[in-house]
Amino acid sequence: MLRVNRYSKRYKSEWNDFVNSAKNATFLFQREFMEYHNDRFEDYSLMIFKGEKLIALLPANINNGVLHSHQGLTFGGLLLSTKATFENALNAWKALLVFLEEQQFKTLQLKLIPKIYHLQASDEIDYLLFKLNAKNSRKDITSVIISSNRLPIESSNRKRGIKKALKNDLIIEEVDDFKVFWKDVLIPNLQESHKAKPVHTASEITDLKSKFPNNIKQFNVFYNEETVAGVTIFETETVAHIQYISASSEGKKLGSLDFLINFLINEKYAQKKYFDFGISNENQGKNINKGLLNWKESFGARSVIHDFYEIETRNHLLLNDLFI
Repeated sequence: MLRVNRYSKRYKSEWNDFVNSAKNATFLFQREFMEYHNDRFEDYSLMIFKGEKLIALLPANINNGVLHSHQGLTFGGLLLSTKATFENALNAWKALLVFLEEQQFKTLQLKLIPKIYHLQASDEIDYLLFKLNAKNSRKDITSVIISSNRLPIESSNRKRGIKKALKNDLIIEEVDDFKVFWKDVLIPNLQESHKAKPVHTASEITDLKSKFPNNIKQFNVFYNEETVAGVTIFETETVAHIQYISASSEGKKLGSLDFLINFLINEKYAQKKYFDFGISNENQGKNINKGLLNWKESFGARSVIHDFYEIETRNHLLLNDLFI
């Protein structure tokens, strides 16, 4: 018999230990990461137990009475142990949906972690979503380079930018200080181009870096000792993901981002299984920023799906007679 508990601080160590051993989780699901913005989200994360043994987690929050796989995270879903079988996943989903129905939740809004982040095959979830008649409510595309079959950079614009950067003696350094890049490059560029701000403040990303020094990296490009561009990387066991990328007006003229991305994909992360540029979607996935997508693809990146689902909790009944 399975039971579902709502997360509380007394479970913090048990939660984090499970995330470290899960087959489809990353450091983003550690409580220290999830809670840096707990003032913005009402946490409703759930833990599924078999007896006293934790067998699955759902990072989640509640928003206007609707349960979401956590909206403060890039992706989510049901996290499973490396030893979880199909039947374990089935029973965990049934217990979760029964609990949610009992708590008067009619639907669960779910955004799946892309398969490039999986440490082991985890497609049980996709099959169970099919059986549950889950509605595929949104799709985003993220642009990814598969390092074992990396395409060469053939774009004349990219090659020209790299040559220009070399000619101007640009320097790339990994740094621990995020403040200069945030203040002088990222914030002004986002404001000018999109009337937007970074999701993380400089102090927040600095604090997260102190907690996850092996996962959060900052690479800046310097011209005459001035920071002209930078990339913030979120690194997992399988993926180097661009969280932030920006160049100053001068950095753009100097080919700084072409130079930096070429270094990251062909040197720094050449052995990482995947290099993820992030999504190019706008308007809730319905449109694609063509210029942004073309720029990513000019480095040899190709598309991987981010899937979003809406699940009716009452549909747990559809899982009752699965096995024959």
